Amino acid sequence: MEEDRRPWGYFTVLADENDHKVKRIVVYPARRTSLQRHHKRSEHWHIVQGTAVVRKGDDEFRLEAGSSIDIPRFTWHRLANPGNGPVVLIEVQTGDYFGEDDIERSEDDYGRTGSTKE
Repeated sequence: MEEDRRPWGYFTVLADENDHKVKRIVVYPARRTSLQRHHKRSEHWHIVQGTAVVRKGDDEFRLEAGSSIDIPRFTWHRLANPGNGPVVLIEVQTGDYFGEDDIERSEDDYGRTGSTKE
């Protein structure tokens, strides 16, 4: 499987079906994804390694390995890795469309804002 590299880490698509998409996501230490939302999908994140700080709407959650969180459609969200090792999670997307262009960014540490490919 091919890794899709990003400034914050990388992901591998494990399944890409008509009704869902599954990714294995790795976030490097001291990195975070953009503050983003999706119009056509919701996401379920299950942390399998490390400790993540997840922003969901106006709330923040600290998730350890074995913990999960649901991110509804249209909800601003971000995942940060405050630790010294990688955070690994499994993301299950459900909805109408799973393309990387269904990302609207509000804030980004890497100069990517608006609706573009992550």
